[in-house]
Amino acid sequence: MASFVLIPGAMHGRWTWDRIVPRLEAAGHIVIAPDLPGMGTNQAIPVDQVTLADWGDFVAETVRTAHRSTGQPVVLVGHSRGGLVIGEAAERVPELIAGLVYLTALIVPPGQSLAQVTGHRPDPDAPPLAPEALAAIARTQFYSGCSDADAAWALARLHREPLGVMHEPATVTWERWGKMPRAFVECSEDATVSLAKQRDMQAAAPCDPVVTLAADHSPFLCAPEALTEALLAIAARFVA
Repeated sequence: MASFVLIPGAMHGRWTWDRIVPRLEAAGHIVIAPDLPGMGTNQAIPVDQVTLADWGDFVAETVRTAHRSTGQPVVLVGHSRGGLVIGEAAERVPELIAGLVYLTALIVPPGQSLAQVTGHRPDPDAPPLAPEALAAIARTQFYSGCSDADAAWALARLHREPLGVMHEPATVTWERWGKMPRAFVECSEDATVSLAKQRDMQAAAPCDPVVTLAADHSPFLCAPEALTEALLAIAARFVA
C-alpha cells in the first residue's frame, strides 16, 4: 500500500482528481489531493503573491503529514505545471517519497524555469484573459477529447494562475531530486504538451516506467479508469 499525494496543474484545483481519488481509495490506498496555496479553496496566500518556494514548501509539508499519519511511502503525482511543483517537494524531502509520477507534466531541470522549458514567456503583469477567451483556449488545449459536459464542468472551476512562478528557476539538484525514481504517463493526444515535447523532457531526465495513454491533456476526465490503472501499476513498481 502507498500514500498518494496528487498535485494539479495550472489553473486547476483539487477537483482535478475527483474521479481518481475514489478509485485509488477503493484499491486500498490513502490519497491526499490538496489545493495549492493561492488556488481554489486554499487562500492562505493571495494568488498574486505566490512563489515557487511557497508551493514547494507546502507540498513537502503535505508529504511529511502523509508519511507521519500512515507510515507508508508516498507516491507524489504532478499533472502538467504540477511537475515543476513535485520536483521542488522532492528536493526538500526525497527520503519520504517512493517515487515521482509526471502526468503529461513538465519536468524542469536544475536552474531552468518553466518558461524556459515551455518556451512560453507570459507577462506576469498582464491582465487575466476574459472568461470567454480563456474558455475557448482551454476547451481546445486542455479538454479536446472530453465530452462537452465534462469540459464545461472543468471550465467553470478554472482559477487564475500566478504567472510569476513560471519565471522562477527550479531549485532542484541532480544530487537529490535527480536521484529519485521517476515515472511518466504520456498522453498521446495532448494539445498542450505535445507527445514530442513529453519525450524530449524524458530524454533529459529519464523516467521508468513510461505509460502511454490515448488521452488528451486531462486524462483524469477523459480516461479516469486507464489513468487509475497506470497509477496503481506505477505505485506497485515504486513500493515493491
